[in-house]
Amino acid sequence: MIGNGRKPRIAFLGTGAQGASIATDFALAGLDVTFIDQWPAHVEAIRKMGITVNLPTRQIHAMVPALHLCEVAEVKQPFDIVFLVVKAYDTRWACELIKPVLASDGFIVGLQNGMTHEDIAAIVGRHRTIGAVIEIASNMWEPGITNRQNDLDESWFALGALDPEQQHRVEDVAKLLRHSGTVEVTDDIHSAKWMKLVVNAAELIPSAIINTALNDAARAPGMLEVMRAAGYEAMQAALADGATIMPIIGMPPVMSNHPERYVDQIFEKVLQTFSREDTLTCSLQDWRKGRRAEIADVNGLVVDILHRHNHDAPVNRRVVEIALDIEAGRLEPKPENAALMIAALLEPHRKRVDYAAT
Repeated sequence: MIGNGRKPRIAFLGTGAQGASIATDFALAGLDVTFIDQWPAHVEAIRKMGITVNLPTRQIHAMVPALHLCEVAEVKQPFDIVFLVVKAYDTRWACELIKPVLASDGFIVGLQNGMTHEDIAAIVGRHRTIGAVIEIASNMWEPGITNRQNDLDESWFALGALDPEQQHRVEDVAKLLRHSGTVEVTDDIHSAKWMKLVVNAAELIPSAIINTALNDAARAPGMLEVMRAAGYEAMQAALADGATIMPIIGMPPVMSNHPERYVDQIFEKVLQTFSREDTLTCSLQDWRKGRRAEIADVNGLVVDILHRHNHDAPVNRRVVEIALDIEAGRLEPKPENAALMIAALLEPHRKRVDYAAT
């Protein structure tokens, strides 16, 4: 149980670039934290050499317990908190895996892209689910070593319970997560996660499709318009799904509530504060590792939500089509693909959205 005077037992299920760096902060703070990962070489490297995190101006290192997925079945003492830091499309099986060793009054905290909090709740219950927003740039190419491009002063999180009766307990989890950055507690995590998905729809897959760093993608001819348009459509989907425009990632409360101006502002915030000149989105990192990206969970979700509300999302739809072609091997990620996305801006049925009617 959290908050009863003893250290909670904490697990990070998914200790790639993001999960490993945050879990290392926990370990160095003296917390009881266990790493669990699906990359065998990574687990073995951590067991042998510990985990190393390269930050912009410093390096940290910790020796930590690490488990292979197959060893979760050997865990005897339940975890009070499980931070889930796997790909959005891995959420359901990962929750099923960890559910038998989650304390009856414990939480799974979804530090993920997409609207995964509902998937988590479907497995372990709303009363054991905390939704989260995370904004950190990082990458990992070698087992046992992660590169985090934002130190604690630039790392940002939001947390909120799905069950209102559990909201009072979220602050205890926030205190733990503050070992790794700024944490805000919100009673509207649904809207907060949608606001993050809005900017993810604009940046992750579109920049990966042209195989370049995020800042370079935004400077490429025609791409800023594409990325903003993807964000505008995502905002339309958010509002259609009941979300409220709200500031996240440290944006001031006085920011614009106009949907498209908000998208422009949050995208600019990400480019200026959280992105470096060599920052590759997680989607492009996935492709360079031969893995799937979170297509269906970000841009695909925008298309699906708007379709349910009888709206089209031509830019996000084109992004999804191109991305799936890349993953199927029919197309290579390359700068020339920008023209394929720019063409979606010219589709005759694309029109400016009347948000008041959404």
